[in-house]
Amino acid sequence: MQGCYMVSKPLEMCGAIAISGSSQDGLLIMTLPNYITVARFIMVPLIVLSMIDGEMLVALTLFILAGVSDAADGMIARHFNQKSELGAWLDPVADKFLLVSVFVMLGWLEALPAWLVVVAVTRDGMIISAVLLSSLLENPVEMRPLMISKANTMLQIVLLIIVLADLAGIVRLDAVIGWMIYGVAGLTVASTGAYLVSWLRHMTSEGGTG
Repeated sequence: MQGCYMVSKPLEMCGAIAISGSSQDGLLIMTLPNYITVARFIMVPLIVLSMIDGEMLVALTLFILAGVSDAADGMIARHFNQKSELGAWLDPVADKFLLVSVFVMLGWLEALPAWLVVVAVTRDGMIISAVLLSSLLENPVEMRPLMISKANTMLQIVLLIIVLADLAGIVRLDAVIGWMIYGVAGLTVASTGAYLVSWLRHMTSEGGTG
């Protein structure tokens, strides 16, 4: 049986609509997980504005909701067969937009060291640049996170939640934050190296352009 991302299956049966834009079949499918991902994009400026206004509890609540929405869209996509090429691109971009924005804001507020913000942002910038470059060279990389990247993202989320909770006055975990900063830094560097090795192998493999 064809999945909900296949155009030949009636779209009304999949909870999806079609919009023009896909290079493969002339249609781009918007599914429920895609709408949830778009909502996560919209939440990012709200989180940033809350942090600027000093409303850390609001920022923390929205950040947690964004994290829950990330888990929800993935679960829906898997269990209801609503995976799509659009979602494969939108979801990681939304995650990076969220994490980078909060990292930069916490660095600006001096709640996180500037060097950690630079490390985190540089990693995501390198990954995005590598994906774009491989596409320009007509040797696109599959959007598939590595296990070390998943672990890194999870630790980053936990760190940001704890820091936001500390700023909101909910908990005081300065010692924990201090250790987690170095843990996140180490995993971020390791994840960057793993992605670089994977990308170089892809670009230099048979059929690659490198």
